[in-house]
Amino acid sequence: MIEPAATVTDERRGGEHATVGTYIRVALVLTGVTALEVGVIYVRQLAPIVVPLLLAMSAAKFALVVLFFMHLRYDSRVLTLVFVGPLILAAGLAVALMTLSGAFLVFGR
Repeated sequence: MIEPAATVTDERRGGEHATVGTYIRVALVLTGVTALEVGVIYVRQLAPIVVPLLLAMSAAKFALVVLFFMHLRYDSRVLTLVFVGPLILAAGLAVALMTLSGAFLVFGR
């Protein structure tokens, strides 16, 4: 007898989505990181590294939103690569352009 076709994605991912508790925990983490972002602005000792610090925290929040609220964590790897590939290319291009224009220079030229 032929068994019903089960995709590799269903077996690998378990076919489950996040629970409400998971979404609440992710929302609390996002709220905490946002509070840290606001707090970092007011700490004068962090002035030399404030831009990279804010970029890193924003990237972490972006990753959480994409993984959980856009359900990319539960999609197939192909869709993940279709999303992440151009994103990495665009981020690299943005960093290259900011480096060329001197936007990352903290102490001036």
